[in-house]
Amino acid sequence: MSAALWALVVLPALAGGALLLAGRRAERVAPALALTVAALVAGLAAAVAPARPSVDAPFLAGARWGLAVDGLAALVVPAVAAVALLVLAYAAAEIRSDRSRFHGLMLVFLAAVLLTATATTLPVLLLGWEIMGAMSYALIAFHWRRDDAVAAGGTAFLTTRVGDLGLYLAAGAALAGGTLDLTGLAALPTGWRDLAAAGVLAAGFAKAAQLPFSFWLSRAMLGPSPVSALLHSAAMVAMGGYLLVRLHPLLVATGWAVDVAAWGGALTALALGAVALAQSDLKQLLAASTSAQLGYVVLGAAVAPAGAVAHLIGHAATKALLFLAAGAWLTALGTRRLSALRGAGRRHPLVGAGFAVGALALAGVPPLALWATKDEVLAGARERSPVLYLVGLAGALLAALYAGRALALVLRPVPPGAEAGYDTERAGTREVAAGQRVPLVPLAVGAAVLGALALPPLSGAVAGAVGAGAAPPVRGADLALSGLLAVAGVTLAVAAPTRLPAPAWARDWLGLDPAARLLVVRPTLALARGLARFDDRVLDRAVHAVPGAALGAARGLARFDDAVLGRGVAAVPVLTRRAAEALARADDHGVDALVRRLARAARRLGALARRPQTGLIHQYYVQVVLVLGAAVLILLLAR
Repeated sequence: MSAALWALVVLPALAGGALLLAGRRAERVAPALALTVAALVAGLAAAVAPARPSVDAPFLAGARWGLAVDGLAALVVPAVAAVALLVLAYAAAEIRSDRSRFHGLMLVFLAAVLLTATATTLPVLLLGWEIMGAMSYALIAFHWRRDDAVAAGGTAFLTTRVGDLGLYLAAGAALAGGTLDLTGLAALPTGWRDLAAAGVLAAGFAKAAQLPFSFWLSRAMLGPSPVSALLHSAAMVAMGGYLLVRLHPLLVATGWAVDVAAWGGALTALALGAVALAQSDLKQLLAASTSAQLGYVVLGAAVAPAGAVAHLIGHAATKALLFLAAGAWLTALGTRRLSALRGAGRRHPLVGAGFAVGALALAGVPPLALWATKDEVLAGARERSPVLYLVGLAGALLAALYAGRALALVLRPVPPGAEAGYDTERAGTREVAAGQRVPLVPLAVGAAVLGALALPPLSGAVAGAVGAGAAPPVRGADLALSGLLAVAGVTLAVAAPTRLPAPAWARDWLGLDPAARLLVVRPTLALARGLARFDDRVLDRAVHAVPGAALGAARGLARFDDAVLGRGVAAVPVLTRRAAEALARADDHGVDALVRRLARAARRLGALARRPQTGLIHQYYVQVVLVLGAAVLILLLAR
């Protein structure tokens, strides 16, 4: 089964790379190829989950290439593969231009997520983490001719990069402590262990869009709808929470890291729930809800790892369903504004039915997916701190309000003059293709039934697979209380969706975007400009100085030739004319030719040294990815 594990990661990477290299020559076959590869990956994921294979091979000095499907990965990897398959099936019907680039990026993105989920050593984890971040930048900025899309990709990239530095900090601490295995981090010496935990928290919070990093999800909404569906459900954002669940022993070993993760997740669920309630744009509401729901995953990573995994899987199906439904309406009606989407669920009943299931699951209405999973997390919070439990419960009430508000608006009767609110984002087709409708059905089923992962007998099996001990007991009274709150919140929102509070401070995502521009983006760009000036004024001048120095040396040699060698030849009367001519030819064709070759070589090296220095982040990433890909290829050939 180790071959299947290799294929799980390598197959989508190679297929995606081939599509990217083929470019427009693969436009027609790209959707079919991507779907075929995604189906094979889903089959491989289903095969490796029960087999639990592992791979261990030499990679770097002091570090192994480690991949494994343990109990945790056996739960998450099939969920990632299944959601990716359904999202790509939807994308085949929606994406009509640059299809080879889109599907190529999505497949490489999928490979990076699967590599992250199965990595057992920090170098492999960092490789998957980096490629995942680079692909997310390219996908968010997919419409690269639009300045706002490119800026959104840049903001998301730079913001998550701030957190990603923590993973390098953790790797440095691990290396200093004598291990690069993920399972060994909890046993690091105290100082290095605390440093590693701080770095992991920063990386996990940034990827999972937890406070104070949450705002980048708002900007990411400018990417295509299938990108939002995958990125927000089972891919990059989910991997932030997954990292913290995987490293739960490290959090526990430090003590303080458990409290940071628990309170960070709970406060994000509460604050971003308020943000979601204040949104007038459907995709912005769903983006804020992603951050809020991942707050429960992060909270669970600290106090109830099995509940966190169940919530992550249930949320993956639910959020993919909601984003694809929103994308279908955007295609058909050309708008994302909630006020303009009144009655959209009745105009397109299958999409409306799927959205209703997803919204009720998001609200935590029994017996749908996120009801029991959230309560398993809250049970762990209750054992940790009653106040922590109440904060999480308040966030759940907000979830019922914002999900109910969206549901009420899209399922109301179509108002007169509804057409006037359409086509604000793009020209709508007024139709939803069959390929856009079909993937909603299995996702709706998942959003309806995956809550069983947090209920007996499956809850015990999930806890055993995660390996973090028995899950905290979920009391019947707690389930009843959260269910009643969810039903009450949805009922209130459906009765008066336009009267719910929408404070300006929440509508603007807590002002995090301007603060990040001031504290993160501007300093980063200023540093980049400073480095560019250093490059121009120091490095570039040094490169230009090499040919000048070579020419100066050549002139000096020429003067030495004229003043010394030439005089020496004339001063030796015993030399024959033929010997003098031979020396002159040797001088012309030897010394002078060598000097000219040195000058030409210096100029060529200078030109080559300047060529990769474009100043464009994505091109630097391509260079890094190529080098890392070559390293992996060498590893495969050397086995």
